[in-house]
Amino acid sequence: MNRAELAIHGGSKVKTTAFGTGKRFGFEEVSELVEALNQNTLFYHFGGKVKQFLHDFNEMYGVRYSVAASSGTAAIHVALGAAGITAGDEVITSPITDQGTLIGILYQNAIPVFADLDPHTYNMDPQSIEARITGRTKAIVVVHLAGNAADMDPIMEIARKHKLKVIEDCAQSYLTKYKGKLVGTIGDYGCFSTNDFKHISTGDGGLVTVNSGDEKDYHVTHAFADKNYQRFGSSVQRDLHHLAPNYRMTELQGAVGIAQLKKLGSICERRQQYGDRITAEIGGLPGIEPHVVEPGNECTYWFYMFRLNLSELSCTRTEFCKALEAEGIPNMEGYIPDVVYMQPLFQNRTAYPDSHYPFELTGMTYERGLCPNAESILQTAVRLPVNEFYTEKDIGEMVAGIHKVASFYGKR
Repeated sequence: MNRAELAIHGGSKVKTTAFGTGKRFGFEEVSELVEALNQNTLFYHFGGKVKQFLHDFNEMYGVRYSVAASSGTAAIHVALGAAGITAGDEVITSPITDQGTLIGILYQNAIPVFADLDPHTYNMDPQSIEARITGRTKAIVVVHLAGNAADMDPIMEIARKHKLKVIEDCAQSYLTKYKGKLVGTIGDYGCFSTNDFKHISTGDGGLVTVNSGDEKDYHVTHAFADKNYQRFGSSVQRDLHHLAPNYRMTELQGAVGIAQLKKLGSICERRQQYGDRITAEIGGLPGIEPHVVEPGNECTYWFYMFRLNLSELSCTRTEFCKALEAEGIPNMEGYIPDVVYMQPLFQNRTAYPDSHYPFELTGMTYERGLCPNAESILQTAVRLPVNEFYTEKDIGEMVAGIHKVASFYGKR
């Protein structure tokens, strides 16, 4: 076996040149912003930019209705509110996700319940979802992690069987496809983020697709993002019956979104090409388990994450990652430090200071080992950045770096 001397031991680095870079924003965004300012209003109801952004998004996704929000976190909260989630309800979701997936659940005074994950796709296991269902379960928030589609057919079958709402968290999964269908159009609602760390950016922002196509459902969803005010046409209805937040998107965000959306297809195409290439070229290496995308699906790789089978390697994950970094290949150990239910918020059951509400409604607790696959994923995963501005040479050198380090530490 070729065991070239690692850079961390004094050998030559695999990558000695900078990664490709580019500008995310340009004249297209500036032009839209100038038009927004020339409207003499930046309020979504009076201006035209947020409306145009939603129209363009609906056309791209083949949906009739969507609602703008101030962030991806807000988008999930809006969907939960529109779905009628309330105090004491249980909502099943993923233990490997950003806190933004969970905030809306807790603000509705509902209780997050965590399903385990498939060890290779890193998405929610339908069997684990069904095992977590109780009489209090009202919804499933499906996280499509890192641009990879969850197994939606059995999830939707389980939801129909138990009369549950399905909300898709697509913050990391623009133009991701599940068996030819765009994720975000399969469940009852699809939630997207346009913060600065996603495929497209408006600084912050979010979108909710209303997949029933029902006008009443759209009106409820739209109102929940705007204090439950009914702003349609020239009228505003303020006869309020329930509490709702203010998650309105501004015309400035909408303007940037219009321009960014035009770039989304090429961004996702390049990321898919690069991620799929990494998978194809690291498969079969000792101790390396690539990120699995199921046949018939299309992943748009917000990042790339592979796992280490440490029984086949003579190093720890930390040693592997440091060696890869020394070769000029940026990487991180895992995605988040630990499963979300190990955060103090869940361990102490303190969504609010000096209170165990809403956890006390069911006595829910969160023990280590609750989702063993998810915990194992985070203990063995290595995360690589993927960027549409990278070059084919960059990807080739990333692959070469992984080959070099895996071959050095491989036992066979």
